[in-house]
Amino acid sequence: MGNQTKLRSGYTTGTCAAAATRAAIERLLGNDVTEVTITLPNGEQVRIPVAFAKIEGTTAKAGVIKDAGDDPDVTNNMCIQSEVQLHTGGNQEIVITGGEGIGKVTKPGLSVPVGEYAINPVPRQMIMQQAQELLSSGMGATITLSAPEGAKIANKTLNPKLGIIGGISILGTTGIVRPMSEEAYLDSLIPQIHQAIAMGQSVIALTPGGMGEKKLLSLGVNSDAIVQTSNFIGAMIKECAKHEQIRGILLFGHIGKLIKVSAGIFHTHSKVADGRRETLAAHVALMEAPVQAIRDIMALNTIDAGKDIVEQYGLQQVYTSLATAASQRVIDLIEEVRYHNEAESLPQISVGTVMYALDGQILGYDLEAADLGKELGWRL
Repeated sequence: MGNQTKLRSGYTTGTCAAAATRAAIERLLGNDVTEVTITLPNGEQVRIPVAFAKIEGTTAKAGVIKDAGDDPDVTNNMCIQSEVQLHTGGNQEIVITGGEGIGKVTKPGLSVPVGEYAINPVPRQMIMQQAQELLSSGMGATITLSAPEGAKIANKTLNPKLGIIGGISILGTTGIVRPMSEEAYLDSLIPQIHQAIAMGQSVIALTPGGMGEKKLLSLGVNSDAIVQTSNFIGAMIKECAKHEQIRGILLFGHIGKLIKVSAGIFHTHSKVADGRRETLAAHVALMEAPVQAIRDIMALNTIDAGKDIVEQYGLQQVYTSLATAASQRVIDLIEEVRYHNEAESLPQISVGTVMYALDGQILGYDLEAADLGKELGWRL
């Protein structure tokens, strides 16, 4: 493998919040603190530097700078803060809440109920553990988390789409941020499916990114039914396959992504696989296109440029062929997932595919897409 540099792991916002809470309580106990040791969910102990810890009467506040390691995390270098106020009058309750820059949940389907701050269950337990370890028996406290830059940074996350308003979420299931972790990215994408189900959507539209979402919204599709997949189309379809509430999937996206699905490529990042020209060439060949058309397609720099060749040779029906193939690949994947999970008895999921060009023009779709689109309320 040569001398590859090992990527450095970091800590989740949940770990930082727990560390800041511990630092604040330590300060309340009269201890000066520049770092704290906390226990991660797997039992591992880690030492976390503390940016500041100050006390005023029965209240202390501490901050930890989020270190995401070598992961391109938008919350990297944010200051995650915890203010701990001791209760008086014998109130032994430990309350964990949010403040500035911590988002509030406004839509169902997430692991946090509507109306509460977006502090997920594992971080909440980690924070509670710090309080229970340090506070004497009979002592209670209110722990208020904050992130001064949270409202601004949240706009770079999926929080607005998920209905988490006003700031970031306090997240993490392991306490550790793995660099370039696809698992972590999927953890942020999959809740969209759960939320769509909770909002009563039985037909959902899967689209790789923001451009597809804007196009769907412009067609009149309810935002609650739109789920972004990024490049993880296959993983998101597998999640859909587990839920009996989902009876229809509309796959909607740029031809450069969805033509890969037509070829059975479900992870659409260029580092995984390509095959776009070959797939388009194969489908026009099945239409008995001239050899020169096939050669021209195989010489394309971008799949968008193929639109001119398709029009030149009168091969527009190829987009319906590609969409039909993509839908069948999705159906096959759903059946495979259910077979391995012994869940073949779940209701069948209808699948349709729509492909558009970079300029937003709808290139083509299959018959099932037209039916599912009508159910979603589109105006095509």
